[in-house]
Amino acid sequence: MSTCGDKNEPKIELSANIHISGKMAKAGQISSSTPRVSRNVSIRVNEEDLVSVQASSLFHGLPASVVNLEKPRRTGIICTIGPKSLPRIGELLAAGMNVMRLNFSHGTHEYHESCIRKLREELRKRPGMLCAIALDTKGPEIRTGLFVDSKDVQIEKGSKVTITTDEQFRDKGTASKFFIDYKSLCTTVKPGMFIFISDGTLRLKVLECGSTEVVCEAVNSAVIGDQKGVNLPGAKVDLPAVSEKDIDDLRFGVQQGIDVVFASFIREAAQVLEIRKILTAAGPEGKDVKIFSKIENQQGLDNFEEILKVTDGVMVARGDLGIEIPPAKVFVAQKKLIRLCNIYAKPVICATQMLESMVNNPRPSRAEVSDVGNAVVDGADCVMLSDETAKGDYPIESVEHMDHICVEAEGFLAYEKIWSDMRASTSRPMDNVDSVACAAVMLSFDEEVKLIVIVSESGNLARHVSKYHPNVPVVALTRRPRVARQQLLSRGILSLLVDSSEFSSVSNLLSIACHAAIEVNFCKPGDKAVAIHDNELHEYSEEASVMHVFTIE
Repeated sequence: MSTCGDKNEPKIELSANIHISGKMAKAGQISSSTPRVSRNVSIRVNEEDLVSVQASSLFHGLPASVVNLEKPRRTGIICTIGPKSLPRIGELLAAGMNVMRLNFSHGTHEYHESCIRKLREELRKRPGMLCAIALDTKGPEIRTGLFVDSKDVQIEKGSKVTITTDEQFRDKGTASKFFIDYKSLCTTVKPGMFIFISDGTLRLKVLECGSTEVVCEAVNSAVIGDQKGVNLPGAKVDLPAVSEKDIDDLRFGVQQGIDVVFASFIREAAQVLEIRKILTAAGPEGKDVKIFSKIENQQGLDNFEEILKVTDGVMVARGDLGIEIPPAKVFVAQKKLIRLCNIYAKPVICATQMLESMVNNPRPSRAEVSDVGNAVVDGADCVMLSDETAKGDYPIESVEHMDHICVEAEGFLAYEKIWSDMRASTSRPMDNVDSVACAAVMLSFDEEVKLIVIVSESGNLARHVSKYHPNVPVVALTRRPRVARQQLLSRGILSLLVDSSEFSSVSNLLSIACHAAIEVNFCKPGDKAVAIHDNELHEYSEEASVMHVFTIE
């Protein structure tokens, strides 16, 4: 049977039987304290070789040992934490949160540390559950200054408005003249271009540019206030990759043990490399933190393929993107970015206003349901909630609705067609990892395999298997807690965190994985499974030189 690659083919052994030996976990040792966990299924093996499981699907209140996971959610859910959701982190975990997002555009280090502390307290109450921590940088934003007495001002349609970069006006803004903190403004914009204030609430058309001032005409009436965001659609800005605040935040994040950085306003590959240097210099664990580049402007779109080569993942940040480019082009950009990420096995997040109406309403709109479903069908690994969970009135309900939508959308996917499309879109010759991942997913269709087991120490192999959209559970074993958490950002990967003492042999690891999978009804004795691993177990070795099909006995 062919493996999909043309060169450096990994060795494939078919129909090798592996007998499952050792102690099975008793029903009383299966944790069911959390009634609803949809995708953050984590199976942890302790020193006594006992299996502790957190699992459920669309069912409520059933012990994990009797839940039939016929439709486990494969798409990750990212929740932004804010004042309303901080006390309810435990409920968010129970509802299905896989990644906790901390937005460093707001809040102090003390506040964010309290969020991390609360999450870890809740996880200790739920043995075996995993949740990644993401730091979202403020980024090099452009903002207005302060208005007189910090009072909001009314700007009328058709009025002349002067924008200045002169520091003496930083705190003296009026309706006719106010400060913007981008020194290169006057050389960046040209007459006929537009300046958007506060997410496009106010639109200004540039009439003329001076040395420190830009004269504009208000296209619409709006009320604006202190330090509002500014967008320059179509302009090439020369802002740095990270601000001094970002550097301080990144160092803090490494000290706190974050798993991933969502890097704002990435415009070129060099900016990703600069953030990597900062993380590496921040501490010994900084080099292991993943970087997800947020694509939010035309420059990011123009340089996307170069960015994709150096980034660990991508966020399609549709908020600012929808201001920087015509709104009608956002959905096209979303589909193109997600597809490229899928082809290159880079996890991708779809974000912004996915269930925005649930900030105030207990149910999403039909358009929002379609938006989430289409993101899943497009190939997003994760979908993200922002204001819905940060400051909304219905944070738990938002996660539950998103969970249901994802499951329904995943049931609509034509998995074999996706596999075929990914295979055809991947350049030749495939490397070992991609080749064996492709072959393993193929076997899940052709050989009626019920389970894929991966030994994935760095997470690379798991990401490549995820790329091909298997329609069976994928259990990825690792002894590294951070890798286990980071794998939650790859579609359909179930991390199995194993003590280092268990990494004695491949046979032992497969036995552990099958024990755990049987306990949550992923498979049963007599079913076929695919295993992918290296010949020898080395740290971070992901050569994937052996793949074989075996029967669970």
